[in-house]
Amino acid sequence: MRIALDGMGGDRAPNVVVAGALQALGDLDDDTLILFGDEPVLRELLGPAQIWEKAIRIEHAPEVIGMDEQPVDALRRKRHSSIAVMAKHAAEQQVDVTISAGNTGAYVAACQMRLRPLPGVLRPGIMVVFPTFGGPVTVCDVGANIAPKPAHLYQYALMASLYAREVLSIENPSVGLISIGQEDAKGNELVRKTNQLLRDDERIRFVGNVETRDFLNRPADVIVCDGFVGNVILKLTEGLAEGLFKSIKRELSLEDPEFVHRIQPIIDRMYARHDYSEYGGAPLLGVDGTCIICHGSSDERAIKNAILRCRDQVKLGINKKIAAELQKVAVDDGEIS
Repeated sequence: MRIALDGMGGDRAPNVVVAGALQALGDLDDDTLILFGDEPVLRELLGPAQIWEKAIRIEHAPEVIGMDEQPVDALRRKRHSSIAVMAKHAAEQQVDVTISAGNTGAYVAACQMRLRPLPGVLRPGIMVVFPTFGGPVTVCDVGANIAPKPAHLYQYALMASLYAREVLSIENPSVGLISIGQEDAKGNELVRKTNQLLRDDERIRFVGNVETRDFLNRPADVIVCDGFVGNVILKLTEGLAEGLFKSIKRELSLEDPEFVHRIQPIIDRMYARHDYSEYGGAPLLGVDGTCIICHGSSDERAIKNAILRCRDQVKLGINKKIAAELQKVAVDDGEIS
């Protein structure tokens, strides 16, 4: 498999991206990693060629889209950026997977412009697997579509359910819809109309509206929401997990530092179960390709896991299954029949 990696994307790129790529080498099969970015910089970070030359190659892309740049404008101005060049290679089928921890808006825009949506998909969505106290929860969307229509959220439920079933081995995933109350009448017009669409489809095991206070207790296998709400939940839960474990450790150390030393392995195991790095990255569901979005603050472990986990989506043929699923129902932006 040919896995493309944005070597210049992320808060700590290119160092952690290259480190993650090198860490993944021992777990690759016949896969090839293609690093996109400033070739002299990447070569220096990779070190002696004999360590990596059989599994890694470099595609020179001298420009970088900053994390604070406007996505579409940056893509127009920086046609030789790592994101733009990588998306072009994907469109020309020179790579099978693309991964970036860079400017999310620019990466999503590049993937949508170059790869186009799968047949039947109205708007692609970013899907994240959240570690919660009750186990992993699949959430879509977390940032690609901040002003969706009911039909978009309905499709996110179908696509995320299929992903949960095929990749996470959840036989009949339940689906919940984020709202301000559990009652069907609660929520804005978008939520109420989406609620009805999900209830009307027998293929979806819809459990109703869910409130964010229940989110970390895993109220459903799949959660659907608009991209704005999803992104807020994503960043809130990440900060909560990190802050909670730091607070526990600090309070225990005030009582008995030696006790903290003894239970440190337990704390580390608990933190690992709630660390986004374990899941690597988030797939952009609905595009005609495999595009993985990593957190901007990803470390080398997150990059490594993104490289290793993305192969499942390709090997399992998720895109073909999504297209086949959506062909069973006629959908446009306003109606489903």
